[in-house]
Amino acid sequence: MPYSTPQQSTEEAESVYEDYVLDVRILEVTQPEGEEPRYRFDAPQHTPMTFADPETATLYADVYFDTNGFQEDGTGQRGVPPEVIQAGRDTLAAYFLTMPGTDLNWVASFYGKKPPKIERYVASVRQRSREIRSNAVERGIASPK
Repeated sequence: MPYSTPQQSTEEAESVYEDYVLDVRILEVTQPEGEEPRYRFDAPQHTPMTFADPETATLYADVYFDTNGFQEDGTGQRGVPPEVIQAGRDTLAAYFLTMPGTDLNWVASFYGKKPPKIERYVASVRQRSREIRSNAVERGIASPK
């Protein structure tokens, strides 16, 4: 008896990796060719941003919440959204870490600091972001996730 092989889909498969308040989420996008999944930041009125790993995607989401939202659209190839710059040194450092071609050592060198200091900056941004999301739920601005 002949058998048939399942057809491989040529479309990407998406699943929610992280669901935040205010319709912000990280989607895991799986390629049909079996490549490593990508992680896409998705928020209302924001240009979708895709990252190679979930750690970077969630850091980007934390920067987004820490700045009370910002727009990438119109910042150009090397520009930084004004909201990120205005949010302070730690937020800018975290934002830099989400950009292609940067890493902890690059950001530390840029600031003239040692990598542990940059890690503390990132921890501060992540903590503030958690507090902002929690406060949004407590105040009834968003429903819990």
